[in-house]
Amino acid sequence: MTLCAAICDDSPADRLAVQTMLSAWAQARQVDLQTDCFPSAEQFLFHYADFPQYDLLLLDVEMSAMDGVTMAKEVRKTNETVEIVFITGYTDYIAEGYDVGALHYLVKPLHREKFFAVLDKALSRRAKNARCLTLDCGGTLARVSLPEIRYLDVQHNYVTVHASRDYTVKRTLKDIATELDGRFFQVGRSLIVNLHCIRRVTKQEIVLADGTALPLPRGAYEPLNRAIIQEG
Repeated sequence: MTLCAAICDDSPADRLAVQTMLSAWAQARQVDLQTDCFPSAEQFLFHYADFPQYDLLLLDVEMSAMDGVTMAKEVRKTNETVEIVFITGYTDYIAEGYDVGALHYLVKPLHREKFFAVLDKALSRRAKNARCLTLDCGGTLARVSLPEIRYLDVQHNYVTVHASRDYTVKRTLKDIATELDGRFFQVGRSLIVNLHCIRRVTKQEIVLADGTALPLPRGAYEPLNRAIIQEG
């Protein structure tokens, strides 16, 4: 498996320490690792604008100018699947780390066993959610993991992907459907639903686990129920 990671820390010694331990973990787990290192949040974000395909971010919190939490918030505006781990000598920002969906918060100096355990968790989550839908939302690239997607619907010439947030793109539903997997089922001409998100189905509607009710077209009740049984 390939893992693309970025390390951002304004201390050269700390960057090297994290990179060395990360490389040791990758060798032990037989992971093909690509690592980029950045001395500031600003330099990372400048690079990230053209290369947003990272799987893992290892961030210091206390940096000159922009701090790691602020940087993570910028990343989260367009990327909800990248794993974020804060590595710092301070514990004052743990709550803010949770605000950006950080995988973990590690305190310097790093302990090999703990660091390896966190990286193992990141790798496991990446494997589980490896398949993503890549969307160009008005010049902003968003990668949405398939398990996050509840349903997709069409209005005029636009498709809206409903996940932890909504993404609207000018593409056809047929085109996007080719990038989905067996957990998704097309209901009528303008709706695709994630079978894993369905709580119940009536003759008139589909009710999702979050309470969303979607209209069920005539004739779709039996095929949808067969699809749920087969996928289950």
